[in-house]
Amino acid sequence: MGPFRVYLFDVDGTLLDSAQDICEALRETLRGHPVDGFNEALVKRYIGYHLLEFFRAVLPTYSEQQHWELVQRYREIYPTRQHRLTRVYPGVPEMLAELPGRKGTATTKSTATVRAVLEQFGLLRYFDHPQGTDGFPAKPAPDVIHAALAALGARPEECLLVGDSPADMEAGRRAGVRLCAVRYGYGDPAVLARFEPEFWISHPRELLSVVPV
Repeated sequence: MGPFRVYLFDVDGTLLDSAQDICEALRETLRGHPVDGFNEALVKRYIGYHLLEFFRAVLPTYSEQQHWELVQRYREIYPTRQHRLTRVYPGVPEMLAELPGRKGTATTKSTATVRAVLEQFGLLRYFDHPQGTDGFPAKPAPDVIHAALAALGARPEECLLVGDSPADMEAGRRAGVRLCAVRYGYGDPAVLARFEPEFWISHPRELLSVVPV
């Protein structure tokens, strides 16, 4: 299997270690709301899913409108942090520079946000098409993968999706692409294994040796 014409990457937990910024933005968003047991470990379980899923879980008695208001509040707060606590995982720039084929993203962030954050961390130049979730269902729905493939002119069988969350794995399976699961991100490898990914990596640079190129 492989080589692949197109590689699609999740962003949070795969290219960038952004959990601290996400956690602190959520903490500020939830100030004054009755949430018990809030911590980074809880947040990490929901990174990769739509923010609504997190707010529904921690505030189950709130209405859908209240959940959406919290989503909007988070989206106002998160950019103001300017990704101060976010870091590129070691080895990511080198891996992207050496990996052949076309590259895109498949992230729950909006396209505008993912372009800005990749630019800030010097990664945008490696991508042919950064794709975010803009007005269509978020992962685990396959829509963001379909959008990225359409923009890159590729078929699912030509694509490898690299991600760290169950949402990535499910979206990839539903889209018909092959999967590379990341052990160093936020997802529980035991949960990722249920989707039977074709490849596994414990460090970004391993993608160059584990996947046929």
